[in-house]
Amino acid sequence: MNAVLTIALNQWRLWLRSNLALISFGGFTLLLLLSCLISTQKISSSTQVREELQIHAENTFFAQPSRHPHRMIHYGHYLFRVPPPLSFIDPGIDEVSGQTIFLEGHSQNTAMFADAKAIANLGSISSLSPAYFYQVFLPLFIIVIGYSIIVQERESRTLENLMAQGITGSTLYLGKSLALYSVCFIFLSPLLLLVILAIRGGETSLASYGMFLMYTVYIFFYCSLVILVSSVTTKQNVALAILVAFWLISTFIIPRIAVSATDATFPMMGKIESDLAMQRELRELGDGHNASDPAFSGLLDELLAEHNVARVEDLPVNFRGVVALHAEAKLTKKLRQFAENRMASERIQSQELEKFGWISPTLAISKTSRAIAGTDLLNQHRFLRESEELRFDFVQGLNKVHAEELQYSDDIARSSDPEAEKRTRVSSENWKALRTFRFTPDSAELRWDRAKSLAFPLILWLLGCTILGVLNTRRLAT
Repeated sequence: MNAVLTIALNQWRLWLRSNLALISFGGFTLLLLLSCLISTQKISSSTQVREELQIHAENTFFAQPSRHPHRMIHYGHYLFRVPPPLSFIDPGIDEVSGQTIFLEGHSQNTAMFADAKAIANLGSISSLSPAYFYQVFLPLFIIVIGYSIIVQERESRTLENLMAQGITGSTLYLGKSLALYSVCFIFLSPLLLLVILAIRGGETSLASYGMFLMYTVYIFFYCSLVILVSSVTTKQNVALAILVAFWLISTFIIPRIAVSATDATFPMMGKIESDLAMQRELRELGDGHNASDPAFSGLLDELLAEHNVARVEDLPVNFRGVVALHAEAKLTKKLRQFAENRMASERIQSQELEKFGWISPTLAISKTSRAIAGTDLLNQHRFLRESEELRFDFVQGLNKVHAEELQYSDDIARSSDPEAEKRTRVSSENWKALRTFRFTPDSAELRWDRAKSLAFPLILWLLGCTILGVLNTRRLAT
């Protein structure tokens, strides 16, 4: 053990005497601190703003005076998705997917207002999250300071002297590994602080420390890879070229190939094409604002027969409200069908991308990180579904008031008769048909189960490089 510690300390002395190592330490430390500061400031600000806007939207909606219920359906309501605690580390797709939805009748709006302000203010640096630093920049730092960690001993002819003094290949390997791993622990400490901050913000220990564990596995994989390559090569420039090429291919080239291949293999219908197809089918459902639309003649006949009356005015319910209920239900069914088809296509593409994690550790850790943080595609889909459920309940609740509390004769005359218009206003107590909404990510257990399967390639990469490195120590002296 003393020999292992001595080798590790000697490696640290070499780093402290190297200008390249010191500059790398300083540069990457500054980059890490910058990413943490930008991320915590931006997420804290977004959380506060969205919480305040959600409360303001609810107070504004509930404070509306007595109105016609259908006017409140078109008045609409906003929902805001507050960033989950672990988005301090990995904002995931939140920055590009949009976190605000406007709820209204006869329409299923998509999420909007992605974080364009941050992009405008900070440019590309706005995406410099801690997750991006640990996924992209820290592996490069490990390569820069570690590529020569063993091969330099061979090039400088000191390896034979070490072996002659009784230092085995295994001891040398363990000492060098200890030195490189200790550097990584220093750079992982800010991540641990962010994890603790997320726990204080309401995140569970399982998800938070699970996030830290997965990034530790990823960073240790790069340590094992660097030591392995440095031990099997005979020249420093060769080791550096191999490692940098692997980093470039794994970090940038394979993910881009994966996206292009997935999009070509499983193409999705474009928005314009999808909207046109949806509008064609929606036109066949009838206009819910027009109770005389032929699409609802059968509904009128059924109601007249059910209540044994001859005229629409004699019905115990407001036929216009019944039409609104019926039309909204049919329209929502069709809208949800299109939405589910699109989300299914997005899930297929996402699952296909996950397969490329077997050849790109960066892609594997990015998928794993988003799954644990609750900022992945599946949580975004759940946000859209829960928003749509709230929209439908809210609209149908007011449509029910329209059908049961308003007289048909007043309803059709309200545009020309001021007194009828007053009688069609219902109490603002009816606005409570809208429920309050607070979105939270999937449970920590579900996110952790999802992340474990995504991280399996990472674990195999780590084990493979470690085992090969240990086996290779037997030939270090050759």
